[in-house]
Amino acid sequence: MRAILCGYYGLGNGGDEALLASLLQMLPEHIQPLVLSGNPEQTRDRYGVAAIQRRDAIAVLQAMRQSQVFIWGGGSLIQDATSALSPLYYIGLMQLAQRLGLRTIAWAQGIGPLLRPQTRWLARQTFQGCTAISVRDRGSAALLSEWGLPFTLSPDPVWAMESRPVEGLWNLPAPRVAVNLRSHAKLTPARLTHLTQALISFQKATQTCILLVPFQRSQDLAIAEQIQPQLPGESKILILEDPAQLKGVFRGVEMAIAMRLHGLIMAAAEECRCFALSYDPKVTQLMQDVEIPGWELEQIPTDPNQICQTWLDCYANGDPLSLDQLRFLTDRALIHQEVLHTVLEPKR
Repeated sequence: MRAILCGYYGLGNGGDEALLASLLQMLPEHIQPLVLSGNPEQTRDRYGVAAIQRRDAIAVLQAMRQSQVFIWGGGSLIQDATSALSPLYYIGLMQLAQRLGLRTIAWAQGIGPLLRPQTRWLARQTFQGCTAISVRDRGSAALLSEWGLPFTLSPDPVWAMESRPVEGLWNLPAPRVAVNLRSHAKLTPARLTHLTQALISFQKATQTCILLVPFQRSQDLAIAEQIQPQLPGESKILILEDPAQLKGVFRGVEMAIAMRLHGLIMAAAEECRCFALSYDPKVTQLMQDVEIPGWELEQIPTDPNQICQTWLDCYANGDPLSLDQLRFLTDRALIHQEVLHTVLEPKR
């Protein structure tokens, strides 16, 4: 049975690559995946699966005619806050798959924000046609409940993704603290300056090695390169393409300060203390669900000393998630796997 996997894959975003790795890890063995990717060669090499160019309409149509299943593979695919066109791409492909008679699964979705009435209407119609739906947050669940659609709610599948050690990480000075910042309109130059000044003071006080961990080169790397020369102590920019290694970084750090959702999930899953800087409702939701301390970007104090003191308190007195919490989150995340197996078991 061949399944087309559709997501924000092969486009250099570590979080979306982690969702793909999680999906491939959870697929039943008899499924032959075909990934729609922005970089098919990289996807084939990294995961050992078939892949085609996601923008090649003729190849995608041909693949659909030769497949039995179509899977929206996790994350915030159906939202129009960052782009009005992006959700139309995903909705268009899902609707085509439905018209061609494929079994369709909306898997581990984070739905919204849906700011435009047209997008909301199209999304509702498309989700109605799905064979199965699983979502990763209460906001998405509430929207589907409002629409009267059945779904399964479970934590993000990356909680259960296997991690891999990073070669050379343990040779870096300890203790280590990981930092992940991304470009965003709410991360103004003034706020970035305050965070950088606080990080300088934090490193002086703790003598930690700061690991700057970009999850997406196009949005994270420039900030890391701006911060690193200002740090007074040991530091390193870690650029990792393999999502399993990206998660594995957090095995070797004492604390993570992160904006990205999957930076926080990976860090928490690897028993790391976390401090969140939220730019998006999905990050705020995670902070509430697992009680991660942090600020909305708009709430960041203007006094770098206050920021530093807050981080020092988290570093010295904060607790990682308990083993019971981690077992619960991992077990619950595997419910996304059960959804796949229920829909994709061979018919007898």
